[in-house]
Amino acid sequence: MKMMNVVNGPQNVSVIIQGCMRMPALTVDEAAEVIRNAAELGINFFDHATVYGHGDAETRFGDAFPKSGVKREDVFIQSKCGINNERGEFDWTYENILDAVDGSLQRLKMDYMDVLLLHRPDLIFEPEEVAAAFDKLEESGKVRWFGVSNLPPMQIELLKKYVKQPLVFNQLQLSLEQSQLIDQTFYLNNLTTERSIDRDNGTLDYCRLHDITIQAWSPLQKGFFQGCFVDDPEFPELNAVLGKLAEKYGVAKTAIAIAWILRHPAKMQVLAGAMNPAHLRDFCDAVKVELTHHEWYELYIASGKFLP
Repeated sequence: MKMMNVVNGPQNVSVIIQGCMRMPALTVDEAAEVIRNAAELGINFFDHATVYGHGDAETRFGDAFPKSGVKREDVFIQSKCGINNERGEFDWTYENILDAVDGSLQRLKMDYMDVLLLHRPDLIFEPEEVAAAFDKLEESGKVRWFGVSNLPPMQIELLKKYVKQPLVFNQLQLSLEQSQLIDQTFYLNNLTTERSIDRDNGTLDYCRLHDITIQAWSPLQKGFFQGCFVDDPEFPELNAVLGKLAEKYGVAKTAIAIAWILRHPAKMQVLAGAMNPAHLRDFCDAVKVELTHHEWYELYIASGKFLP
């Protein structure tokens, strides 16, 4: 497994993150096997959120972790808070952040989490409240590092004005098919395509400039949770190139798709939601692949883009 050091954040973390959103569908023993398998593949970073299974994902992980044989000090546990499905709102209030962390720790059966991310933007958040919550969580030892998800640059700047802790992560959607983080720069001033529209205010470059590590979610998805593009007949050109490169490097197509993200100089982490050991192994094989400059562009163009 390839490891990385996060600026102002955790050190020696795996570039592949085991996402736990689908864990509620497993038994406790099956979940323990997922955790064990991930650790054996070199993954030491696990991602949660309060809304995954309405908390059931954290509960299943908390019940399964002691059975996995993995030591707590050998892994990094991350969770996200801020989405309240019951009330139909995003909530970054002081009380909600503290209550959410306490609930997550109770379900995870742990005394602390390594990383807390604010989960999608609360449109009416008070940065002073977030800052107070982060201070309380840091002082109590319940959270070691902090970050955000799906947040644009100016909202991060607003948070940074009040929050004293470094914001070390931004979890964002990115895949070969959903490459909005990259597209607008490529098609700047081009009126012939919607890809020229700035949809995120330069978030990728902003994160690079400010040492915020991007965690790419849904790295194999087409659209917004509309399925996987690998082996999808809707993407014949992309799968042809994926297949050609998979044969060259002796890995699965999945590994090539993930290697495309890891090849980007932003030095991102990538979330793997696979619960199947074989699928996760294919995913992790991406770290064995170092795509050339030409191969990266070949995949990008084959995914439906064009040279302007």
